[in-house]
Amino acid sequence: MKFAVITHIEHFEKDGDFYSYGPYVREMNLWFKDVDEVDVVGTFSSKNPGSIDLAYKAKSLRLIKVPSFDITGIAQVGRALLVLPVIIKKIYWAMSGADHIHLRCPGNMGLLGALVQLFFPKKTKTAKYAGNWDPKAKQPWSYNLQKWILSNRFLTKNMQVLVYGDWPHQSKNIKSFFTATYTEADKKALPQRKYDLPLRFLFVGSLVPGKRPLYALELVNELISKGFPAELHFYGDGPLKEMLLDFITEQHLEKSAFLHGNQSASVLGEAYTKSHFLILPSKSEGWPKAIAEAMWWGVIPIATSISCVPWMLDHGDRGVLVNAELESDITKLEALLKDKARLRYMAQKASIWSRTYTLDLFEAELKKLL
Repeated sequence: MKFAVITHIEHFEKDGDFYSYGPYVREMNLWFKDVDEVDVVGTFSSKNPGSIDLAYKAKSLRLIKVPSFDITGIAQVGRALLVLPVIIKKIYWAMSGADHIHLRCPGNMGLLGALVQLFFPKKTKTAKYAGNWDPKAKQPWSYNLQKWILSNRFLTKNMQVLVYGDWPHQSKNIKSFFTATYTEADKKALPQRKYDLPLRFLFVGSLVPGKRPLYALELVNELISKGFPAELHFYGDGPLKEMLLDFITEQHLEKSAFLHGNQSASVLGEAYTKSHFLILPSKSEGWPKAIAEAMWWGVIPIATSISCVPWMLDHGDRGVLVNAELESDITKLEALLKDKARLRYMAQKASIWSRTYTLDLFEAELKKLL
């Protein structure tokens, strides 16, 4: 089988191997296990891969390089018009030679792929929509256009669209899906947490405005001021690092807040086993992997009610849904932290749910799709 992937993710080369964003590559390598040849249509950088990047593993893989583009300004639109014919031609060429077409959405390349695949109604196709599929969510017009094309069964033929969450009134080609980190063999006993003070909180993700790491810090700082000694450990890096360090200094949190940067999966796994709560007050998510990983180890998520998060947390039975408003969130957490029986119940329910979504099941589901 020849498998064609259309993706917006940037690629790098080192020692003859192609690299890209680690979590994405880790998943794609599972798709590639059962195919003979792979064509990846994506952008390329001459830089060296970073610490978070991984190498593709496939029997035979070719990267079809295309220029990056965006349409956020007049100058960008002008350049996009120049490069689009070349990109579309390469996408069409890759699709015409493929037995299975796979789109990674949302993104500029995903949008072009969604349009070009219309010319191949008889080919087997899948699309992974890694963003927020919530029909009521406010999103860029290009995202909504991708959703519309992919779910329109008159235009889009022979395609299964994999989305996060279980949404009502969807077309028959929309399939609720998931992602996974751990295998059946990773199902070790949960740490026995007493929820004694100090409480240990985690933030796992990029230090960017959309993830709201500063709000996580404000939340823990407020809990400390309310008489709940606590620690907050950040795992991730990004442009808001200096702002967080300034806040830590201003509020004298040097013994309560710690920035660890990007760390390996093994280091992060150990951090989960030592922690009580994960805070992820994001503005937008697809499948928040950090939440699913934390739940695996019985860490209780504290997260905003976006995308499929309410479904993951069973609307508050497996975690805490917050609205990123300090006063109301603190009131909710204060009441919960005094109820240790409720915390233990919530942690157990979270782990039971997360441990149904293993890599073993994920691979089995991929085989069905192929």
